[in-house]
Parts: sequence; structure tokens; C-alpha cells
Amino acid sequence: MSDNTQSQINQYLTFSLDSEIFAQSISEVREVLEYATITRIPKTPEFMLGVINLRGNAVPVIDMRLKLGLPKTERTVDTCIIITEVQMEEGENIFGALVDSVHEVMEIDQDTLEPTPKIGTKIDSSFIRGMAKQDDGFIMLLDIVKIFSDNELNTIQKTTEDQIEEEKMEVLTT
Repeated sequence: MSDNTQSQINQYLTFSLDSEIFAQSISEVREVLEYATITRIPKTPEFMLGVINLRGNAVPVIDMRLKLGLPKTERTVDTCIIITEVQMEEGENIFGALVDSVHEVMEIDQDTLEPTPKIGTKIDSSFIRGMAKQDDGFIMLLDIVKIFSDNELNTIQKTTEDQIEEEKMEVLTT
């Protein structure tokens, strides 16, 4: 690429939900895990499956299919949890995003992105930063922060904090 080019190339982790390919900025991804046992938390939104134990820390897990208005994720050998970090005013918020499968990290030139069509998508397009061409199809670049309302992010954070407090109480009483 020449020095005169002003385009910006970013790296994205690509993954599948239903029959669609999505991508998330690699800067928001901490790691990718195989499916792990998820402990259900009562009185949480349907898309919030519960928490997993990640090296001694409770991390909430979100079913990305449900959050985007798609059918519930069915567990397969390829099902993964993408550990995602979102910056909020109160600090970082860490959660797992349950997806059908993870593909690859790829570089996408921001100048090649196409705007999201206003019709014809199964999901609310306000979550999508843009669309990148790939072979005969498209990859939808997600804006993770816009997927969740502030209230939902606060619920996710509070659930994590409550689970940590509950685990501390269990340790103290044993």
C-alpha cells in the first residue's frame, strides 16, 4: 500500500450466526473459548444465558442469536464463546458472546465498506457499522456497543457483580 493512501485497514474476527457471517473488531475480543458450562441466573433477560467460570471470574454469556432477533443458538461441536470487552463510562464490561462458529481474523479496508441496506435484513441495522464483500456474499460488521442498550449493559455488569458476591459468600460460609 502506498504512503499516499488514506484508507484505514482494521482487523475483524468473523463468525456465523444462523446462515449469516458477522464480524467484530478484534480490538474488542479478548479470546475465543470452546463451549463451556453456563450457569443460569434467574430473572435476567432471555438473551442472557447465565455465567461461565473464566479463570475464577464469573463472566456473563449472551446468546447473540437471541439478541439479534434470530432463533436460539443450538449447541454443536463448532459453538464458541467470544470473550468481549466493551468500554463504558464506568469502566470495562466483559461478557461472552455465544456464536455458532468462529471463522478467522481478517483485515478489512474501511474504504471498501458498503452502507447497510435499510430493508431486507433479519436484524435491526442500527447494530451494523457496514458490510464488507466476501466472495458472493457479505460480512456484516457489528457495532457491539450499539447492540446493547445502556440498561442492558448495566444489567450484564450487575449480574457479574452479584455472582461474584454470591461466590464470595459461599467461600466464607464453607
